[in-house]
Amino acid sequence: QVQLVESGGGLVQTGGSLRLSCAASRSILSLNTMGWYRQAPGKQRTLVAALTSGGTINYEDSVKGRFTFSRDNAKNTVYLQMDSLKPDDTAVYYCRATLRPLTKTYEYWGQGTPVTVSS
Repeated sequence: QVQLVESGGGLVQTGGSLRLSCAASRSILSLNTMGWYRQAPGKQRTLVAALTSGGTINYEDSVKGRFTFSRDNAKNTVYLQMDSLKPDDTAVYYCRATLRPLTKTYEYWGQGTPVTVSS
């Protein structure tokens, strides 16, 4: 079992910055993958940035150069630094983790943190 708790969302003006945090209930080194997703009103949940099991960080095209995924293993926390925010970035942001103890993969989600970018 993994509990994920996001924080850091809020209201920001266009061009502003926010840093989201996702604290895990267990060592993030034990997790297969971790990532950030977002869901805008009336739209599907989509990938923003993800750390793969191989150590690669993948970003959705529209956030490349503006968002940065990072982690603090000692704090069991991953972050999403969001700079140069745009109104299109408005969404609820979710943290996701996968755990694969043997051959089955388990998926866990946080409760989400809302981000609103005003124009």
